[in-house]
Amino acid sequence: MRNMKTLLLGFVALLFVGSVFAQTIDEGKKFLYYERYKSAKDIFQKLSNANAADETAAYYLGQSMIGLEDIAGAKALYLQKLSATPNSPLILAGIGHVELLEGKTADARNKFETAISLSGGKRIDVLNAVGAPNSDPEIKNGDASYAIDKLKLATTIKGFKDPEVWANLGDAYRKNSDGGGAIQSYDAALRLNPNYARAIYRKGRLYQSQGRMQENLYTGFYNDAIAKDASYAPVYNTLFNYYYETDVPKSAQFLEKWLTNSDDDPKACYYRASMQYAQGLFAQAITKATDCINTGGNNVYPNLYGVKALAYNRIGDSLNAKASYEEYFKKQIISKVGAGDYSSYAMILLKFPGNEAQAASYVEKAVALDSIEANRVIYLKTLANAYRTQKNFSESAKWYNQVLSVKKNYSNVDLYNAGYDYFRAGKFDSSVAVFTKYTAKYPEDIFGYYMIAKANGGIDTTLATGLALNSYLKAIEVGEKATDKTKIKDQLVGAYTFMMQYSFNVKRDQAAAVAYADKALALDPTDQQSIKNKEFVSKNDPNAKVTAPKAAVATKPKQAAPKK
Repeated sequence: MRNMKTLLLGFVALLFVGSVFAQTIDEGKKFLYYERYKSAKDIFQKLSNANAADETAAYYLGQSMIGLEDIAGAKALYLQKLSATPNSPLILAGIGHVELLEGKTADARNKFETAISLSGGKRIDVLNAVGAPNSDPEIKNGDASYAIDKLKLATTIKGFKDPEVWANLGDAYRKNSDGGGAIQSYDAALRLNPNYARAIYRKGRLYQSQGRMQENLYTGFYNDAIAKDASYAPVYNTLFNYYYETDVPKSAQFLEKWLTNSDDDPKACYYRASMQYAQGLFAQAITKATDCINTGGNNVYPNLYGVKALAYNRIGDSLNAKASYEEYFKKQIISKVGAGDYSSYAMILLKFPGNEAQAASYVEKAVALDSIEANRVIYLKTLANAYRTQKNFSESAKWYNQVLSVKKNYSNVDLYNAGYDYFRAGKFDSSVAVFTKYTAKYPEDIFGYYMIAKANGGIDTTLATGLALNSYLKAIEVGEKATDKTKIKDQLVGAYTFMMQYSFNVKRDQAAAVAYADKALALDPTDQQSIKNKEFVSKNDPNAKVTAPKAAVATKPKQAAPKK
């Protein structure tokens, strides 16, 4: 009986230890859920130390390191574990995650497929470990369609009841531009757990990506997520960033809430420096970021260099701004570099002659990365404006023209910017192409026809082919229908003056030339050039082959933008 009692006590002890172990894994996963990666790492490190063969603890330890942006540490851990247990599906999936972050998409896919194969495609945790990094919107190398396939498979496995998988599936649909599928998946997660704040928060992120027109909707989801779980830190982080540019005091409030519900890790130090930048305390932001870097040891948060770069730029120290950005790009993993980083660095590079081509390449990267139309337009216009300031109209026109391909509903000003700078650069064919788009969208606006005529005049400078003739006539036709001609006086006078010249020099028709001169004077009776033109064509016989004087508007229109 005594031996039996001992065995029973030992069995109970094992059950108790197993229960505590399971709870501890769940506790670590909960910290991951709240994005408290330092706390999660501490737990999984202890668990992994206690049982080096446990793949679950090792996998989540690596995930904690990835959350802390210690990619090298996660990679070293996974490779060490894999050498001891080469057939561990979770560790293989973890290595695949790291390889996605490194841009090694083919290698990552191989690891994912091997992990699924070794687990027979029947382990929910493995399928989720494969789907999660591929569905992550911040990992550009991830394959959303692949994630959808594997995560959907996970939901069909017997005993499935994990809202995290549904939330990841929602992220995959969102990444795949399937908003309906994303919402259905987030709702499925909430059916399993109505208080699953992450799914509510992710709904808000989905609608926020569609622009500020949905502001009431996505801020409503954020508030709902907070109401369900006030400890869910990611929502405070998003609201901090959301108000960062428009309402600094409100942004600061959300920053404090985020810090209260987060670990004191290198990111916290970065956000404090970032808030000083937002408050216009640029020198203090540089000092704070430098302190954070100096105390960060081997785990410096790369974004600190980005804050320093921006702050240096704001105080006019372009050299240190450039150096800080170069350090940022060295230390930041490629998948974490944002479109705004590339664009900001490009603008700094333009301050150093000889870097124009490199700056343009960074703007192209920014445009390719950003899915928000308004942001992409800003990147392109900022570069175009920089070239326009340098009076490099050929390059400014090129980048303004790219706005037309990015912006779904471009305006007359967008067309003007591209077309007019092509004109100023002497690229008349390109100018005609842009202003032809102008006339197609704004057929009742004289400006497009007038600029087509001006550009064609740049090609046919001797009037030999009459290339500009029809466009000038169309400009006159449209302009004469306008009820208020004061706003288009310059264009109409220019068109009348051309037709006066053409009638006199090419058609040898004095009466027509005088008639057009009269029309120009009717719009502005005091214009001295028009008065001289009228006097000349009235007193001289065009058939005597006398050359007419220069026109009132000889080369280009007023530089003011057309009406918006």
